[in-house]
Amino acid sequence: MHKIDNKCLNHAWMEKAFKHTTRFFALFVFAVLSAILISLIVGSWDSISQFNLAFLWTNDWDPVQEKYGALVPIIGTLISAGIALFIAVPISFGIATFLTELSPEWLKRPIGTAVEMLAAIPSIIYGMWGLFVFVPLFQEYLQPYLIECLGDIPLVGLLFAGAPFGIGLFTAGLVLGIMIIPFIASVMRDVFSVVPPMLKESAYGLGSTTWEVVWKVVLPYTKSGVIGSIMLGLGRALGETMAVTFVIGNAFQLPDSIFAPSTSIASAIANEFNEAGGLQKSALMELGLILFLITTLVLAAARLLVMRMAKHEGRK
Repeated sequence: MHKIDNKCLNHAWMEKAFKHTTRFFALFVFAVLSAILISLIVGSWDSISQFNLAFLWTNDWDPVQEKYGALVPIIGTLISAGIALFIAVPISFGIATFLTELSPEWLKRPIGTAVEMLAAIPSIIYGMWGLFVFVPLFQEYLQPYLIECLGDIPLVGLLFAGAPFGIGLFTAGLVLGIMIIPFIASVMRDVFSVVPPMLKESAYGLGSTTWEVVWKVVLPYTKSGVIGSIMLGLGRALGETMAVTFVIGNAFQLPDSIFAPSTSIASAIANEFNEAGGLQKSALMELGLILFLITTLVLAAARLLVMRMAKHEGRK
């Protein structure tokens, strides 16, 4: 009896220790996020006090006169990430659809492995590839062709105006788009795979084409996961540093077209932080705080959208 009581006590102690340990690990995530946020606020306080909210819509960045604004990096970050999504989402959707609906069994594993290998390539390799391969090709061939063909079209031509520098927002967006394809495609493939086969087989039995099955059965069933995959890719694109730094041009000027050199929040911090001091360092910390808040807002918006969609589906 005494041995049984000791064994029960040991089990109870182990159960309590296990619960407290796992709770600590879960709360550790909140502690890290809070520590990062607090350190960013403290580090950027001088800039916040000096420039207030005007920092968000000022395009000056002059270390000599100590005038700083975040408008150019914010616009560069959003435009390059938008171009990346515009490129990556349809390609990722095509990859996921082929792997789950059309690919023969012997081809699924090689393509899936290739997609995962793309995700494992360091970002600096993408940046070097973009700088030494894409930039010369774009400068010599692609950008002059697009300027000639689209430059005279009203409104659309404004996006493709200017000189063919090779580097710029378009190149940065393209490199980012290639980088985030494996992340979006992998998640889409996984969520497409959970669709019950009976649903698809029933649609095929009614004479639906593959496109109709994907559009009317697979996507409605997995739209929450699809949105999550896109938000994952967007978060990856917003925070990318090295690849963007190589090809965006790193110019603190408002872009007048998608071919113009500009800068992003991450590349501005990477380029200037080592040599910054005083108010400039505080301004760079505020840029980091802005990027942190942007990614947080994007994630929160995605979660709210998914919850509203799920609630709407529940009403149906």
